[in-house]
Order: sequence, then structure tokens, then C-alpha cells
Amino acid sequence: MRDIKDKLIVALDVDTLEKARHFVDVLYPTVKLFKIGSQLFTAYGPEAVKAIGEKGAKVFLDLKFHDIPQTVFSGVVSGTGLSCNQVFISRESLRIEREAKSATRYPVFMMTVHASAGMEVLRSAMKGAVERSGELDIERPLIVGVTVLTSENLGADTLRVVLERARNAKEAGLDGIVCSVHETEAVRKEFGDNFVIVNPGIRPKGAEVQDQKRVATAAEALKAGASYIVVGRPILEAPNPLAAVKNLLG
Repeated sequence: MRDIKDKLIVALDVDTLEKARHFVDVLYPTVKLFKIGSQLFTAYGPEAVKAIGEKGAKVFLDLKFHDIPQTVFSGVVSGTGLSCNQVFISRESLRIEREAKSATRYPVFMMTVHASAGMEVLRSAMKGAVERSGELDIERPLIVGVTVLTSENLGADTLRVVLERARNAKEAGLDGIVCSVHETEAVRKEFGDNFVIVNPGIRPKGAEVQDQKRVATAAEALKAGASYIVVGRPILEAPNPLAAVKNLLG
């Protein structure tokens, strides 16, 4: 099992790039994975991704693509190719292709697509990641399907819907899904150890759930079989964010 630090993704759900940079500066390298969602990306776009990549961290680009297949394909292609270029000048002050390539980082390691978008859309998302990473000769980003948001509660139908959408994601070739901790054990049991499961809605024991409905602690998520846990406000709103991370990691 990977170290728990390798499973923690801190959600940079903030309204300015300055705040995002601040949290990355404070938390890195204890935290090496950061989520960029619609709020930050809508305001700052690729600059937000580059700011994290330049620090040396990786980005979970959580834009939850849900559109026609070609649009989703193109969005994933663009996300895969987001890079932060590092200046590298040879001793002769000349760049050569190999040096330039070695100095380029592609920080996006995972992206989301809505698992309810249909099989053609899911396959198009994976196709975009495979083709673009192949063209760039880089590691392909993971593509995971969002099943049921943790702010939703479908009652007795929640697990059924999550498993159904997980099957579609698996059939379409996706790497895994996003679901709450409450469904994780069942998903892990059905789809095995290599299926990526991302758990948002992580809260410290006794903390306010805020707008979430299906929440759990980090320990509960890891015990259930989560590949990654996503934590935002409990860290960002803490008086000492780094101490909050260390407390979360135990």
C-alpha cells in the first residue's frame, strides 16, 4: 500500500491564484497532490495548473466533463497537454530538442468525466488521454468517472447507481471512479485492487459536514479501500493548514 501521503489530494477551492499559491507553498512537499476544480480553473485557467506544476506538485484537474463526445475528447486532450516549461539553456546557450523536452513538466495526473454521460463520452475521454499522452511521450493521466456527488443522497438507490456507473466506467476503459466512502468497500470488492477509487467528502471526526451529505473520516476511507482522498475546507480553513494535514495523516 502506498504511503498515506501519496493518497492525499488537497482541494484548492479558493477564489484567487494568490491563495492557491499560498496553500501550495505552505503544504508542499508534505502534500504533493492538489485538486483544481471549476472555481479556480474558470478564473485562472492553465495558469493555475502551471503554478502548481512549477512547484513540483501534481494536479487533479476536476472539471467533471459532461458534453458531446468530441468536446469531451478535446477537453481531455487539452488537459493532458497542459505544461509548465522550465527554462533550460545548454552550455553553448543553445536549446536542443532533447533538452527542451526534459525541461517540460506535465503536471495533470488525473481528470474527471461524469460517469452518467454515456459510454461514447467515456470512451472519448479515455481516447483523448491515450492519444495526447502518446504524442507527447508522457505518462497518461488517469481518467475517473464521477458517479454520485457527495452532496447528493439517493437513499437506498445510491449504492445501486454508483455500482452501475462504475461498471460503465470499467467497460469504457476508465481507470476508476469518484464516489463516497460509503460505497467504496462494495466498489473495491467488485472491481478489484487496480480500480482507482477517489473519495471526496472527507471530514475530521466531529467536524461540520457543511454542504456534504455522505462524509467520512480519512481513516474510514483508507480502511474501505480508497486510492485517493480529497480534502478541502478542513485544511484550508484551519488556523494552521500544515498542522491540520499532519493531524489528518496521523
